[in-house]
Amino acid sequence: MGMIGGGLSSFIGIVHRIASYTGEEYKLVGGAFDTDYDRALEFANKLELDPSRTYPNIDTFVEKELELPEEERIEAVVVVTPNFLHYPMAKQLIQAGFNVICEKPVTNTAAEAVELEELVNKHKVVFALTHTYTGYPMVRQMKSMIAEGVIGKLHKVDAQYYQGWINPVIHDPEKRKTVWRLDPAKAGQSCCMGDIGVHAFNMIEYTTGLKTERVLADLNTLYADNPLDIDGTALLRLDNDIRGIVRASQIATAEENRLTIAVYGDKGGLRWEQENPNYLYYMPEGGVAQVLKPGHEYNSDFAKISTRMAPGHPEGIFDSMANLYLGAAKAIRGEAYMDGAFPGIRDGVRGMKFIEAVLASANNGNVWTEIVD
Repeated sequence: MGMIGGGLSSFIGIVHRIASYTGEEYKLVGGAFDTDYDRALEFANKLELDPSRTYPNIDTFVEKELELPEEERIEAVVVVTPNFLHYPMAKQLIQAGFNVICEKPVTNTAAEAVELEELVNKHKVVFALTHTYTGYPMVRQMKSMIAEGVIGKLHKVDAQYYQGWINPVIHDPEKRKTVWRLDPAKAGQSCCMGDIGVHAFNMIEYTTGLKTERVLADLNTLYADNPLDIDGTALLRLDNDIRGIVRASQIATAEENRLTIAVYGDKGGLRWEQENPNYLYYMPEGGVAQVLKPGHEYNSDFAKISTRMAPGHPEGIFDSMANLYLGAAKAIRGEAYMDGAFPGIRDGVRGMKFIEAVLASANNGNVWTEIVD
């Protein structure tokens, strides 16, 4: 494994490294960890990595790695840079024949995502997108139960993602300038919907297997001089005219990371909360509500293989992302893996089209807008 970004001060780099190590399928051997080469070397020394495979930039990384014999070359490259660099870096790596594991959003625009999808297919590489929440065992249990018809014919889906971290800075114009997620040049077209709303959207399509056809959105920047959304709601029309909703906010004061998804059918409902990920609430129509937990025989095969701990031991974000890494490792090695083992470039395309449809709906007077696939 190689890594672009993710150096000394990177939180998400730590998450990726721990997740990759968890399944004992990856070994970090090199990368371009920082725009400051001295800091990159300091980081490599801290992790006891070979300094000869610590590169000053992605161009040198690609050039030098391709000079190595194929059996010695890095097999998968993790991209954990700010949003605006995902597309050009992923494109360069794909064209050079590397398998890629990329943070979301995959690109800044839907057109760029479509281009990457075409390149992935052309170069026959594996592309994994870290929509991390899809790796939780009980999310996968939820997906399995819906596919098996346990809650019957679906008629309502509700996903909510509330954070409050922008509240302390959004009211001060000078403080706002220090937050890269509020800068369109670095964050892209959207802040809230692009950062967390797309996670809620992805969870809806992942768990239900349905596609969203149209959206009706209302977004809030809170201040006229703030260029990007920090709060919003999108009504969804999914396959078979099923109704859904995505609610996302980064000014939900004092909220931490409250992602929830609830799916309702004519035979029952299912609800999962990211801050309490070991509990899947199953509410059968006319029956007693149940709490399902990982590590038990009653779970689906997909949930079982996604669980490493014995019942009663909490599993968290590292374990969830580790499941995506394990799925990608199987794909890279040409081994069989279950449907939904890791999000791919198609999920990235869907996410970007959702973001652009939401923005178009809000900017054009809150009108229904199609997601053209």
